[in-house]
Amino acid sequence: MNHKTRLAERFASCRGNRRAAFVTFLTAGDPDLETATEILKGLPAAGADVIELGMPFSDPMADGPAIQASSQRALKAGQTMAKTLDMVRTFRQGDDETPIILMGYYNPIYRYPVDRFLTDAVEVGVDGLIVVDIPPEADDELCLPALKKGLNFIRLATPTTDDKRLPAVLANTSGFVYYVSITGITGTVAPDVSNVAAHVSRIKRATDLPVAVGFGVKTPEQARAIGAISDGVVVGSALVNALANTLGSDGAANERTASQVLDLVGNLSAALRTG
Repeated sequence: MNHKTRLAERFASCRGNRRAAFVTFLTAGDPDLETATEILKGLPAAGADVIELGMPFSDPMADGPAIQASSQRALKAGQTMAKTLDMVRTFRQGDDETPIILMGYYNPIYRYPVDRFLTDAVEVGVDGLIVVDIPPEADDELCLPALKKGLNFIRLATPTTDDKRLPAVLANTSGFVYYVSITGITGTVAPDVSNVAAHVSRIKRATDLPVAVGFGVKTPEQARAIGAISDGVVVGSALVNALANTLGSDGAANERTASQVLDLVGNLSAALRTG
């Protein structure tokens, strides 16, 4: 992918401002389509540089309890892949610059099915995909077709991705490399900054792509520390928890739901902008 993409432009812009990009994750349709769309539209003004939008799935095996629950809420509220794509279409009516990545699992894409999903994703303005359960050995399934359509395909590297495995992980990766800062599921353990720094340096010796770090970042202090050693900081579970903490006993959103999430985005983003 040699043409300039939204992701390439955004990471270059953040680098020019001498700071890491702030990457936010929220699940599409959580807790309902209207509230999720309101939050999505508000993310750039709150400080999100890149948006990861989770594709709800009934068995999100790599995710911790918070994001698993968000998927369940979204599915219960009637979220579908078509509605997720339509959220991106609606977002693009007011924002043609902020990159949006769809993140999740292969099953919902396979069922869509793949060719139509890729065509529709490009048409509504999706920039890239993170699909956590497709290894490099299965690139023919989705990665290579996505790249041919002009979508970035972002791969995850983990603390167990050694130098022997790393070239396979990087081979068809584009947009950025997502470094998972902990072993295990999302949102459960805080990252060890010195350990993360060593792995980020090792990955950057093997690729010119930006390296963003996620899993476990919850506070402005953590965001600032991770931002100092990487090209991007990804926050998901903390935002999903902020949303969940506003919901009523019936799981319904209220007037605080969107503002609570967007206020936290603002606080975390400010930590990357103030040094």
